[in-house]
Amino acid sequence: MTTEGASPSRRPYLKRLVRLATPHWRPLLVATISLVVGSGIVLVYPQAARIVVDDVFADEAAYDLGMVGVGLLALFLVQSVFVGLRHYLFSVVGDRIVADLRKQLFGAIIGREMAFFDASRTGELTSRLASDTQLVQNAVTTNLSMALRYGAQAIGGLVILYVTSLRLSLVMTAVIPVVLFVAIGYGRKVRRLSRKVQDAVAESTSQAEESIAGIRTVRSFGREAGSQEIYDEAIEESFRLARVRALLGALFGGGVSFLAYAMIAVIVWYGGTLVMEGLMTAGELTAYILYVLFVVFSLGALSGLWTDFARAVGAAERVFGLIDEADAARVDDGDETMRVERGDLRFEEVVFSYPTRAEETVLKGVSFALQPGEKLAVVGASGAGKSTIASLLSRFYAPMAGRILLDGVELGRWPEAELRRAIGMVDQEPLLFSGTIADNLRFGRADATEEELREALRAANALEFVEGFQEGLQTHVGERGVQLSGGQKQRVAIARALLKDPRVLILDEATSALDVESEHLVQEALNRLMESRTTVIIAHRLSTIANADRVIAMRDGEVVEAGSHDELMDHGGLYARLVELQQLQ
Repeated sequence: MTTEGASPSRRPYLKRLVRLATPHWRPLLVATISLVVGSGIVLVYPQAARIVVDDVFADEAAYDLGMVGVGLLALFLVQSVFVGLRHYLFSVVGDRIVADLRKQLFGAIIGREMAFFDASRTGELTSRLASDTQLVQNAVTTNLSMALRYGAQAIGGLVILYVTSLRLSLVMTAVIPVVLFVAIGYGRKVRRLSRKVQDAVAESTSQAEESIAGIRTVRSFGREAGSQEIYDEAIEESFRLARVRALLGALFGGGVSFLAYAMIAVIVWYGGTLVMEGLMTAGELTAYILYVLFVVFSLGALSGLWTDFARAVGAAERVFGLIDEADAARVDDGDETMRVERGDLRFEEVVFSYPTRAEETVLKGVSFALQPGEKLAVVGASGAGKSTIASLLSRFYAPMAGRILLDGVELGRWPEAELRRAIGMVDQEPLLFSGTIADNLRFGRADATEEELREALRAANALEFVEGFQEGLQTHVGERGVQLSGGQKQRVAIARALLKDPRVLILDEATSALDVESEHLVQEALNRLMESRTTVIIAHRLSTIANADRVIAMRDGEVVEAGSHDELMDHGGLYARLVELQQLQ
C-alpha cells in the first residue's frame, strides 16, 4: 500500500481540512473574533510604555501612574477572557474535525476490497489511524490557534512599525524575504522527511503488531530476541530520519533567531541615532523596540509551528490518499430493494487469480450449480482452490472470468448489505472479538434479545458451557477468543451464524481442527444450522461430507469429479483416494 504518488501541488490537503471545518463556522467565527480582540489588546501594551517614557516621566502632573497601572490590569483581564475563549473554541472544533476525519478514514479502510488488505499490513493501517491523524489533530487544534494568534500579532505589529517609523522598518524589509525564502524551502524538505518518518513508524508498528498478535508462535519458537531485533531496526530507522529532521529544524531555528536578533541590534543602533537627531522620541523608540520584539517572537513561534504544519501536511497526504483510493474503488451498490429469496447458486466457468499473485491461476473454469436447500461438499488436497470458492461466493473478490449467480443475478449486482445478510460463513478458525459472548453473538444480529441469544446457543450445543461461566453471556472471551477452547469458539460462531439466519451457508473446514468429542457436538450444531439452507461444505472429514447431497472433487483449481458420495466411491478416482487416505489416518 502506498500513497507516495500524492503531490501537494495537485492535492490541496490543507484546503480539504478547511472544508471539514466549514460546518463549524459559527464557533470558529466567535473564536476568530476573540483572536482578533486578544491580539489587538497585546498590541496596545507598547503604547503604554511610550506614554510612560514620553509623558509621565516628562510631566508627572499630566498622567497618573496609578491610572496607567489600573488601565493595564483592566486590559489584562479582558484579554485573558478572550484568550481563554479562543483557546477553548479552536481546540474543541479542531478535535471535532479530527474525530470526523478519523471516522471517515476508518470507514474508507473498513470498506475496502479484500485485495487491499492482502497487500496492506494491519500495523501500518492502525498507524495511519493513530499516528498520522494525531499529527493532523495537533495541527488543527493547538497549533492552528497559536499560528493564527502569532500571525495576527506579527501582521498587526508590522503595520504599526511601518506607521511609526518608515526608516527603521526598511531595515526589516531586507530581512523578511530571506526568512520567507528559507522557510519555504525548509518546509518542503521537512514535509518529505516527515512522510518518511511516519512510514518508518508505521513499519515499526506493523512489526510490533504482528509479533504481539502471534506471541504464541513467537514464544514457541523462542524468537523473542529475533522479534526484538526486527522491531529495534525499524525503530532505529525512524529515529535516524527524525534526527535528520531535527537537525534541519535546529539549523532553520538558529538561523532565523540570528537574523531576528541581528535585526534588533541594528534597529537599536539606528533608532538611537534618530533619537539623538531629534527625529524620534525616546518613548517612540521604546514602543518601536517592543513592537519589534513582538514581531520577532511571533515569527520565531511561527517558524517552530511551520515544522509541525509541514509534518501535518505529510500526514494529511497519507490520510486523504487512503480516503481517495477508497472513493475511487467504490462501486454502485445496485438496487437496494433486491432480496435473496431462494438461495439458488451457480458457478459458470469461473476463473480467478489472487491480485497479489496475478500470475498464478487458482481457479480454472470451475462450474457447478446448487438448488435452494441443497448441500454441496467441495473436497480436494490443500491448494486445490476450495477456500477460494468460499471467498468468491462471499464476494471478497471478483472472478477474472466467468459468472457467479445467486437467484439468477450476478453476484456483483447484489447490494452488498443484502449479500452480507444472505450469506453466512463458519470458518475453520472463527474469529471472536475481544468483547463478551453476547457482543460476539450480536455480530450475527445486532437487535437480538437475550432469550434469542440463549436459543441460538442452545441450538449450537453451546448454552451449557456458557451458563457454566460465572458471568454467563457477559463473559469476556479475550482477544481473538483466546479464553475459549477451539470447540467452544466454533460453537459460539455457529450460534452467531444461526442468529444471522442466512439463505446461503459456507462451512470452510469447520470441524477439521477439533478433537473427536468437540467435533461431535459441533457437527450436531452444524446439522441444525444447515437445515433448509443452501450450503457449500468445504471439508475433508467424512462426518461433514456425509450430509452433502452432492460432492465435487478439485485438483489444481479444476473440478475433476462430481456426483454423490456413493457414485464417486464407485468411480474409484480422486475422491475415493482421499476418503481411503483419511480412513488410514
